[in-house]
Amino acid sequence: MTAPRERTQLHGHEAAWRQFESVMRSGRLHHAWLLTGAEGIGKATMAFMMARALLDALDHDSPVGRRVSAGTHADLLVVARAMDEKNHRLRREIVGDDVRPIGAFLRRTAAEGGWRVVIVDGAEYMNRTASNAILKILEEPPRGAILILTCAAPGRLLPTIRSRCRTLDLGPLPPQALRDILHDVVEEEQRHDIAKVIPLAHGSAGRALSLLRRNGVKLSALVDEVMAGGTEDMDAYRIAGSIAEAENGFSVFFDLLCDAISTRTRELLRQPRHEGPVRDRRPEHMARVWQDLVRLRAETENFNLDKQQALLTALARVNAI
Repeated sequence: MTAPRERTQLHGHEAAWRQFESVMRSGRLHHAWLLTGAEGIGKATMAFMMARALLDALDHDSPVGRRVSAGTHADLLVVARAMDEKNHRLRREIVGDDVRPIGAFLRRTAAEGGWRVVIVDGAEYMNRTASNAILKILEEPPRGAILILTCAAPGRLLPTIRSRCRTLDLGPLPPQALRDILHDVVEEEQRHDIAKVIPLAHGSAGRALSLLRRNGVKLSALVDEVMAGGTEDMDAYRIAGSIAEAENGFSVFFDLLCDAISTRTRELLRQPRHEGPVRDRRPEHMARVWQDLVRLRAETENFNLDKQQALLTALARVNAI
């Protein structure tokens, strides 16, 4: 999938883009922007598009546009979680060493005579040291500099950071925007599954693409079977075996199963309810099952427990609803 810094289109967030453009044209551009919204909906793409507009690099084929795509533009600094070389995965936090280069970057004169732009992608992962460093910059913003923070969980940010940023909340992508994005990036043989993953994606292109690449369609069918009820012991072993055969099957199945239980619970809560001895307690019961499954998954993954047994326990728990 094309990296956000290389993308030429922003799908589904036209209203947010028009708002930014309007402020930019007014000449009263805020020094810090906070882009919020769920994982995978295009916050990083929006951040780079904003940076391109500020750096006069919207033409991706121009020399300045190519420098942004290549990560070599002298007036653009991007901070994100670093790769843990030992475990070959992203680190859990953005730490003080990750944000320290921002200070030196902002003390320099703009190399190309315009704005200096800093993008902090995934600001919710900043630890306290990193957060305090960003807060100090926001409290004393240098002239000619713009900070753009992307964040899927703004509640994890310091309130003082949130209060010093202008927020753009990016909502879920509409189905047509999801179709357009996925059609451009997935392989030909996967395109027939696009319609199946869109209802599961909750407006997130990142989630939809992950489901397409991680057996989401197959695992979703198993979730539907489990939610239909009546799963006997032999069925449970068959389903658990099918999940184990799928790459990343355990985590994807639990994601989809918990999502299905949450959806069913909300549906029940929307129905008329009767009080007294005949009160429908299924929503409360399903909420407890959801909590149990979240805890079961976390314990299994954190302590490297038997995934087969965890799946069988989860299936039995759902079957008892």
